[in-house]
Amino acid sequence: MTRPSTTFEGLHEWLRSAREEAAVQVDHDNRTVQLFGYPEVYTALTETGDFSSDLNELAPRSTQGDVFAEGNFINLDPPRHDRLRGLVSRAFTPKVIAGLQPRITEVTDGLLAAAGTEFDVVDALAYPLPVIVIAELLGIPTDDRPLFRKWADTLLSQQAGDFSQEQLERTRAQVEPTMRELNEYLLGHIRARRAAPVDDLTSQLTAAEADGRALTDGEIIGFAGLLLIAGHITTTALLGNSIQIMNEHPEIAGQLRADRELIPQAVEEFLRYRSPFPMVGRRTTRELSIGGVSIPQDYMVLPWLASANRDASHFDAPDTVDIHRKPNKHLSFGKGIHFCIGAPLARLEAKVALNRLFDHYQHIDVVGGEFFDAKTMVAAKQLAVQARPR
Repeated sequence: MTRPSTTFEGLHEWLRSAREEAAVQVDHDNRTVQLFGYPEVYTALTETGDFSSDLNELAPRSTQGDVFAEGNFINLDPPRHDRLRGLVSRAFTPKVIAGLQPRITEVTDGLLAAAGTEFDVVDALAYPLPVIVIAELLGIPTDDRPLFRKWADTLLSQQAGDFSQEQLERTRAQVEPTMRELNEYLLGHIRARRAAPVDDLTSQLTAAEADGRALTDGEIIGFAGLLLIAGHITTTALLGNSIQIMNEHPEIAGQLRADRELIPQAVEEFLRYRSPFPMVGRRTTRELSIGGVSIPQDYMVLPWLASANRDASHFDAPDTVDIHRKPNKHLSFGKGIHFCIGAPLARLEAKVALNRLFDHYQHIDVVGGEFFDAKTMVAAKQLAVQARPR
């Protein structure tokens, strides 16, 4: 089949065509299978015995990637996934997240005060807000956020959709220097906290134990790197996407300004309509059947979250933005044991930021933008706006 377009509109045109062709499509030459229907994607996310998150056997190995992988529980299976995720989840309890709201509000107001009336939403708010919050949790200097953005952009800008061994080798070579820089940065921070602990998440991890043993530096690097990179990017994408959707549908912005109680459910619809991460990766652990299609063992499985979120068999009028949609069981944060650990924080940051944008400005117009390759990530790199202050 053809490859998806790099634009948001082109991606969804391709996904719509793919769903109409078949919910499950297998490429035996590249040992990959793509899932486009909601039931099939849901199954791949939740049946962890059949669909592994550990893709090491399918991709070229790298020294720096192996270090990061030690604690990156997104790519681990039970029981190790459960033990390691359990340690980090203590920092993301509902009580802890709710306690962050005053600081999120303070940071948002400070960023908007500095933004003026003509600014890049990504540079001024959508990127720094979640990075400052997660860096403060980890005890990492927030002034280093240009570094974090450079690393994230490099890791998220790799070519998607081509899983030939040659492309995987090229990708490994391209990201290895960035992974080394990220790992060395985090290792220095971890060693400093081991020598002189303070009240932050990194210090807590240096003192934590799993299975009766202390965590290794590599495990903490994986934890911290995951939170630092993936922990901010969903909120960054969500805020930019929300502003784009409201610019395209001014009536929605009007409804939300008039009734702020609608903002949480609008955020869920924005997540469904413009899913930040369009797909994830899994590996078949055995020969199995999904959607009536037989798939061999050790095939790369690509569940398209963005496609599942537009499946007409699960959502009424799926191509329409409906902030009153209930229920809205989108899969943008995943499902099952790998459900995004930072989802409550991303939702809170989006709720606070949208409220404060409405408080600061009467109207916001998008006047230009630059975007990621949509098949890798649905997000703005830059989003220029003109805002009318209150």
